[in-house]
Amino acid sequence: MTIIDTPAGSRAAETSTPIHPALAERWSPRSFQKATPIDESLLTAALEAARWAPSAANSQPARFIVARRGSRAFELVEKSLMGFNAVWAGSAAVLVVGAVELSDAEGTPRRWAEYDLGQALAHLSVQAHHDGLHVHQMGGFDVDAVKAAFDLPENVVPVTVSAIGLLDTPDALPDDTLRAREVAPRTRLPLDEIVLVNE
Repeated sequence: MTIIDTPAGSRAAETSTPIHPALAERWSPRSFQKATPIDESLLTAALEAARWAPSAANSQPARFIVARRGSRAFELVEKSLMGFNAVWAGSAAVLVVGAVELSDAEGTPRRWAEYDLGQALAHLSVQAHHDGLHVHQMGGFDVDAVKAAFDLPENVVPVTVSAIGLLDTPDALPDDTLRAREVAPRTRLPLDEIVLVNE
């Protein structure tokens, strides 16, 4: 295994071969600088990266609710968070709801909509990390509460919430369990367990 050559204190992934630093160094923290507002140009760049992600037949089913800390939208999204997410995510500068249009204007189902949203959020997270921001995506939130709070159309379904901001120290987290998770080693299954055929 090769460890990517990165600055001291980095949480770069241990990879079997070198990969792009923005990918190797990207991780999902829970500790964000609560007092630091987000740089709007960097937030726009992350959303722009999501906009240019590939989608089936260029259908572009991804939709986003961008909620900055201090706004009513932020309060509504934060209120929908469940479990540990409700403990730490409020320190992020922005909460972004990733939603999908499950059907087009004629009612035809978009079979790959959630996959396309995943690609859009992956692009967003890599661009954000490249620019010095961190992103933590969450599935633990009340989907119906978000749908109702923002009066989303019937065919638009929230799938995930992403906390975005500047990294803070693990000590800033309010819970021992969260602090332990923040510094735990990063792990992934080895390639030979996820590549089923490689002829």
